[in-house]
Amino acid sequence: MAAASLKQYIPAIDWLFNYRREDLSGDVVAGLIVAIMLVPQGMAYALLAGLPPEAGLYASILPLLMYSVFGSSRVLAVGPVAIVSLMVAAVAGDLAEVGAPQYSAVALILALMSGSFLLLMGIIRLGFLVNFMSHPVISGFTSAAALVIGFSQLKHLLGVSLPRTHHVHEILTATVQRAADINAATLMIGAGSIAVLLFCAGPLERILRNRNLAPTAVNVVTKSGPLFAVVLFTSLVWALRLDTKLGVRVIGDIPSGLPPFSPVPWDSGLWWELIPAAFLISVVGFIESVSVAKSLASKRRQRIDANRELVGLGAANIGAAYTGGYPVTGGFSRSVVNFTAGANTPLASLCTAGLVLLTVLILTPLFYYLPNAVLAAIIVVAVVQLLDIKTLRHAWRYSRADAAALIMTFISVLAVGIELGIVFGIVASLVMYLWRTSRPHVAVVGRVGDSEHFRNIERHEVRTCKHVVALRIDASLYFANTRFLEDTVLRHVSENPELKHVVLICSAINFIDASALETLYDLIAELRDGNVLLHLSEVKGPVEDRLRRTDFIDQLEPGRIFLSTDEAMRALECV
Repeated sequence: MAAASLKQYIPAIDWLFNYRREDLSGDVVAGLIVAIMLVPQGMAYALLAGLPPEAGLYASILPLLMYSVFGSSRVLAVGPVAIVSLMVAAVAGDLAEVGAPQYSAVALILALMSGSFLLLMGIIRLGFLVNFMSHPVISGFTSAAALVIGFSQLKHLLGVSLPRTHHVHEILTATVQRAADINAATLMIGAGSIAVLLFCAGPLERILRNRNLAPTAVNVVTKSGPLFAVVLFTSLVWALRLDTKLGVRVIGDIPSGLPPFSPVPWDSGLWWELIPAAFLISVVGFIESVSVAKSLASKRRQRIDANRELVGLGAANIGAAYTGGYPVTGGFSRSVVNFTAGANTPLASLCTAGLVLLTVLILTPLFYYLPNAVLAAIIVVAVVQLLDIKTLRHAWRYSRADAAALIMTFISVLAVGIELGIVFGIVASLVMYLWRTSRPHVAVVGRVGDSEHFRNIERHEVRTCKHVVALRIDASLYFANTRFLEDTVLRHVSENPELKHVVLICSAINFIDASALETLYDLIAELRDGNVLLHLSEVKGPVEDRLRRTDFIDQLEPGRIFLSTDEAMRALECV
């Protein structure tokens, strides 16, 4: 019992003590491939966040270890990601200049606070909160963020100085104004890097597969595109001294050695100011992480515990805060690569962390001549997949309200910024939900032939009675839709002078709140004044239990609650 309880809180105990030798090769290969991706990506995302490149490497060591111990996914690859990096840049950029000590302090505080939020939510089991942000809102947010991220890298791809802003139109305007200052060598390196990355991700993979190479070898080669670009153009800049001769901007010195263990700066005023941003970062990171974790787990019939994910991600972010990193979460592309490369357990992430640590200890001098344009190209190619046109098309065909929420989120992120944009999207989604459910579908039903089945009179040939109307309400009743229900019932009564009975079919009603109950009381009285009786049928057990705790049944009489609509119609002589 104690062991089972411990496994619940520390999932690593389960996979460590049940580790199979045959899983080792897949974990090692996957760990190697993800590390090849993560080293350049980590540095690139750190620059996107406005931090030194080593911050991305530091955020890829201890956080991976912490998640491997406390997370529930066996293949999720945790580390720096584009959207969270952009959110960090947006917050820190409003409070300090890039490179200033306070800027790095803000990043550490955000990591600690977001980690603490996630950990707390996991402890009190708030994993269900992932359901409160709709997929269209997430899609609109990520698509807009991808555009902002992509355009924010123009300064590195073109080698020009642009004002630090997260508004696309301002970036484009400044780029046009500084077109004469574009560094041709930098532009060629950036374009060449994008070409290398796209070639590795597409044509090269097809070429290798057509030559019947082993899938593992194909994975290693094609996923090494960022490494190829780094090696190729770093060597080119070093050999030709393009940094001094043509002004190509390079990374420069990256400190070697273990990540520094240091306390997170304390500033009560700053901490209070960062609470909203830290909470949003934690929520966005959690949703991105748990979405990909669930998707990959389902392919192997594994289970993801949302509350364990909160704890695992919380521990990872706290680890990042105390080792010079910044907020992290599960990355989509790296997780998919980890999965397809054969990762079986979190040991793959431990291998990745070990290789990143090795890089930090002895390989950082090799990155001195790494052009900023290469890292910008890695970011641009990575975020292209975040542009989600498919969801917009699907939502537009299926639900215009969801499509409107997606579009409003997309526009608001571009117009007012990351934090306010996603808040606006969430609010818009909730408003759309309230609007949609405030006018629920109400169908007048009739008997199908001589059967016990009742269907919508507008869709089927059915029999009805002049003195009885049966209304099926296809939604739960709550404060936003009760007046609509009341108006609908009274309209049917006013349009049919011979009506004596109204039967509300409650098969789709899962809950009746206090406001709706008061409306039902009023409806009973209003109908009785017009010599019409109200009846209910097919009331679900939990709903009826709540009604019986009140005097509703007494108020309903001589109306009744019937087990089925057929029973109600026969009792009311409508056969």
